[in-house]
Amino acid sequence: MTEEIATREAYGKALVELGQRMEKIVVLDADLSNSTRTVLFAEKFPLRFFNMGISEADMMGTAAGLAASGFIPFVSTFGVFATGRAYDQVRNSIAYTRLNVKIVATHTGITVGEDGASHQALEDIALMRVLPNMTVVVPADGRQTYQAVEAIARYSGPVYLRLGRPKVPVVIPEGLPFELGKAQLLKEGKELAFIATGITVKPALEAAKLLEGEKISAAVVNMHTIKPLDKELLLEMAQKTGALVTVEEHSVIGGLGGAVAELVSENYPVPVIRVGINDTFGESGTPEALLKKYGLTAENLVSAGKAALQKKRR
Repeated sequence: MTEEIATREAYGKALVELGQRMEKIVVLDADLSNSTRTVLFAEKFPLRFFNMGISEADMMGTAAGLAASGFIPFVSTFGVFATGRAYDQVRNSIAYTRLNVKIVATHTGITVGEDGASHQALEDIALMRVLPNMTVVVPADGRQTYQAVEAIARYSGPVYLRLGRPKVPVVIPEGLPFELGKAQLLKEGKELAFIATGITVKPALEAAKLLEGEKISAAVVNMHTIKPLDKELLLEMAQKTGALVTVEEHSVIGGLGGAVAELVSENYPVPVIRVGINDTFGESGTPEALLKKYGLTAENLVSAGKAALQKKRR
């Protein structure tokens, strides 16, 4: 049976491990530490944890001050609050000044589920990607979240790390190296390539396997870092396969799909089919039902792959 772990849970545990080795790490939360799992750090290091209350903008400003004083602040709340409510402070106090603040947002995407549209961040990648100096990371599973948390702790500069609410299957092979800005080719393919991020890596792998049964060779790339984008691997996939399908639990506007389309249109134009949330808000429902409704399934990706092939063959 495939192991399942919530990326937010992996984050909480990784923080504790890092906190034991890196005394400069401090953690701030906006009264959601049980949900973001920073509560684990708070229990272990109470003097290095700050509950800022429901005051996200103030929390970002305080984190900026701590970073300017030599600390490594990890700041957590839900994605809609981290990127929406506190956008001005993230832009001007953190990104503009290139301070060493790690914004780790949980409860992103439609898999927030029953909390509905008000809490389902579907535009957060776009908001963070457009900011100069900001690094944007979306790990595929709990195992990769551990690696990502350590990598961003050692990286100097502002980072947005996007995590989810539910438990998700572990899909990244044990021991596979993680490097910021370097995507992972999880499956070779010759006719098209799925470029996936976050929890959509799993259905992309499943879709590639289904296409294999139809004698269609599809590659799968885990684009865990959306900014900076791994331009070298992306252009290699465009040149090798001639057709790309991007997959993300995010709006198709401004996220991974937009980033990939921008790159290939300027450097090596090939068909790009973007699979994600099509310019709409989410709604209340179970994560499974919502993923199906919005087309983030292996079956829908098979159809998208075939559509990309048709465009290539015109």
